[in-house]
Amino acid sequence: QVQLVESGGGLVQAGGSLRLSCAASGGTFSSYSVGWFRQAPGKEREFVAAVAYLSDRTYYADSVKGRFTISRENAKNTVHLQMNSLKPEDTAVYYCAGKYRQASTTAQLQLSWYDYWGQGTQVTVSS
Repeated sequence: QVQLVESGGGLVQAGGSLRLSCAASGGTFSSYSVGWFRQAPGKEREFVAAVAYLSDRTYYADSVKGRFTISRENAKNTVHLQMNSLKPEDTAVYYCAGKYRQASTTAQLQLSWYDYWGQGTQVTVSS
């Protein structure tokens, strides 16, 4: 069973950048569709970005499109989320999630579709 560990969170000023990483162990991460989600205090967890198994097609929430980039680093069994031009409203706990050997244009945007989750990493953007 794959285990996911996020890292790279922290405190950054508005306009700054962070790169989050999701490292997998116990499985080959290139065999998974991977999603990033976030949850702000008092709000529901929401979709941020995803990369599909096999095609590596990427998906983004409208709120992050053009600012965030999801990418694979297969040699390190890791998926990254590069976050640029950060805004205070990006403040949240960020989670990565994985689904083994499946891809779906619509389901990948749904948190219920994923089987494996990391513990989350906090991102705080100050104004």
